[in-house]
Amino acid sequence: MTDPRVRKLAQVLVRYSLGLEAGDHFLIQTSDLATPLVQAIYREALRVGAFPQVLAQLEGLGEIYLKEASEEQLRVLTPLERIAFEEYRHALVIHAPHNVKALSGVDPRRLAIMQEARRPLADKLMSRIGQGGKYCVTLFPTQALAQEAGMSLSDYEEFVFAACRLDDDDPVASWQAVSRRQQRLVAFLNGVREIRVVGDGTDLTLSVAGRTWINADGHINFPDCEVFTGPVEESVRGTIRFSFPGIFQGKEIEDIRLRFEDGRVVEARAARGQDLLEALLGTDEGARYVGEFAIGTNDQITRFSRNLLFDEKIGGTVHLALGASYPITGGKNRSAIHWDMICDLRQGGEIYADGELIYREGRFLIEG
Repeated sequence: MTDPRVRKLAQVLVRYSLGLEAGDHFLIQTSDLATPLVQAIYREALRVGAFPQVLAQLEGLGEIYLKEASEEQLRVLTPLERIAFEEYRHALVIHAPHNVKALSGVDPRRLAIMQEARRPLADKLMSRIGQGGKYCVTLFPTQALAQEAGMSLSDYEEFVFAACRLDDDDPVASWQAVSRRQQRLVAFLNGVREIRVVGDGTDLTLSVAGRTWINADGHINFPDCEVFTGPVEESVRGTIRFSFPGIFQGKEIEDIRLRFEDGRVVEARAARGQDLLEALLGTDEGARYVGEFAIGTNDQITRFSRNLLFDEKIGGTVHLALGASYPITGGKNRSAIHWDMICDLRQGGEIYADGELIYREGRFLIEG
């Protein structure tokens, strides 16, 4: 019997996150493991008059492609890939992996080639956010995700559903309340010119003058809870140490430390995964610049689970994304990658806005 919270999740995704309406052509991309959620979403989408379509990826094909394809094949975009990005303005990606380490044996250089080839698609997606397109990313609990998080499947399901506020009587009303609270933070931050982050191994300053802060309230990611912007590209300076491993395509890079000058990464060190770190930074020129700065606000997520969808939302953390900016923020950086890394501020961390202390040890000191 399907957990009733799966039906709640489908309703929130269709009616709140995506806001589907009659006549919308809607694409769902996932694996076969998400079938219970896909069925519930498909039903909800039909009930609002949308036209849902499912694109399911079979287990193992991504690994075969990255290991066996020639460089020419890695660089070619298929007609189906183009259709998925260009024709469908309403899409939901559901992560439901069989094996989160499936790409751990892939040469990082080949990953970089594939990312660069798909840069035009990534640019289209970034420009679509906030411009009428309805695109959301979520996940469905699987054994692989539970194992990666160090939990049993039942405990992981409880973790996921709590972060999504699906135990509430009316999850849509709960997310609307989140949206209102975060909008007050955004209103304050949109008047700020400079941000400084201080913490263990971290003293980083960046300009946000003229840039727009965005209220991430469950429409782009689900679950959500962050406020983010695109910093002035050449303004980032100083150092940052990321508290948790940086994860890219299932591969981990531990204890990442970056130093910035004039916005650009000029020194990058990792305790493990240095080769992958350098490969990602070498993807293109934009990969060395910050495309996003964000503050996580989901107090329902308190632990690292090795899944970025949840980890970047941990209440009391900030994260930087190297690579592409979201144009809606005013960010101008372009890259084939958008790679988030997380810095925990819950023990001694501080954030200053134009020299004023506004955040200490994971909590805002202003109303929000």
